Amino acid sequence: QLTLCAAVAATTLVLAACGQSETRDESGEITSGGDTDVFTLQVGDCLGAVETGEVNDVPTVPCSEPHQLEVFGEYTFADGDYPGDESISTTAEQECVALFDAFVGLAYEESVLGVTYYTPTQESWETGDDRLVSRLVGDPDEDVPGDLEGAAYCPDPARGDARAPGTTAVV
Repeated sequence: QLTLCAAVAATTLVLAACGQSETRDESGEITSGGDTDVFTLQVGDCLGAVETGEVNDVPTVPCSEPHQLEVFGEYTFADGDYPGDESISTTAEQECVALFDAFVGLAYEESVLGVTYYTPTQESWETGDDRLVSRLVGDPDEDVPGDLEGAAYCPDPARGDARAPGTTAVV
């Protein structure tokens, strides 16, 4: 099992499952949504509805459809003892923000998008040799249409978007 943590608030989230596996084309892109084993998520996968808890499977959709989150990178912790939940969350958040600008095409502080991540649980670390963090990006207020890579997704004053400098949007 992996835990999806919201940036800064360290809220644990779970993605609701739909009951059928996703379909991928020869390039690995999702062409038909469904349940995806969290350990098989790939950079570029798009995810549906988010709820609280730990996850094994997550609902994925083609990125051409409205979606809540997109996997935009991965980070692997070094082997060793489980460093603790706080250390895992702090590192995961830092790694998400570090990759954000290059992926979205806009500085994190200037974008309305937020980051979140799947992290190993202590159990998956110790019994499954899990060290992978899946970095996720999305709009905390609404589903996004299409791929977020290079989208330069910025605040929309008509929607009332405004991010104070130095704050983190929680997805």
